Amino acid sequence: MYPALPNQLTWARIIAIPIFIGIFYLPDAWLSDPQKNLLSMLLFVAAAITDLLDGYIARRYRFSTPFGAFLDPVADKLIVAAALILLVELDRVGAVIAVIIIGREITISALREWMAKVGASRSVAVSMIGKVKTVAQMTAIPMLLYHMPLFGIDVHRVGTWLIYLAAVLTLWSMVYYLRKALPQVQRGVGVGVGVGVDVGVDVDEGEEPTEAAKATRPREKAPAQLP
Repeated sequence: MYPALPNQLTWARIIAIPIFIGIFYLPDAWLSDPQKNLLSMLLFVAAAITDLLDGYIARRYRFSTPFGAFLDPVADKLIVAAALILLVELDRVGAVIAVIIIGREITISALREWMAKVGASRSVAVSMIGKVKTVAQMTAIPMLLYHMPLFGIDVHRVGTWLIYLAAVLTLWSMVYYLRKALPQVQRGVGVGVGVGVDVGVDVDEGEEPTEAAKATRPREKAPAQLP
C-alpha cells in the first residue's frame, strides 16, 4: 500500500471543489441542467467516499501523518462550505441555513484550537448529536445538488427537510460544545499556560486538534477540578 495515498485522496477531495462548482457554469450547449445536477451530485458523493476511504487507510495501515491530520478536516469543511454556497447561488438553500452551518464549523474549529493551546485535554468520543448532524448534512447536500424527482420522490423537498434538520442539530451541538468549554473560558484569565484542565469536550466527528496546536500544548500539571 502506498503511504502517501491517504493524503492524495484528501487532495483529490479539495481539487474536486472547483470542478463540481464549475459544472454549473458550463454552457447549456455542453450539458443540460439535469446533466449538470447529476454530475455535480455524483462528484460530491465520490468526494465524500474518499473522506471515509482516506481515514480508513490511514488507520488500517498506520499511514497517519501530522500534515494529513491537519488537512483532512480542512478538506471536509471546504467542500461542505463550497457546496452550501453553491446551493445558495442556485436558490436551493436559504442563506441563513448556510451561515448557520458554516459559522458553526468556524466557531467550533477555533474553540478546539484554543482549547488545545491552553493545554486542555479532551475526550475523542463522537457525540450522537454530531453523528446525526453529519448524516443529515451529507445526505441533504447531494439531494439538493440533484434537485430532480427520482422514482416519484421529491428529492429536493426531502433534501430541504434534511438540511433544516442539520441546521437545528448544528446549533444544538454548538451550544453543547460551548457549554462544555465554559468552565475553561471562565478560568481563561486566571489559568496559566502551564496548567492543563480537562473540561470533557467531545470531539465532533472524530476530529483531533491540529498538529500545530498540539506542538504548542504545554506539559500538563495537576488538572483543576471541575465544579
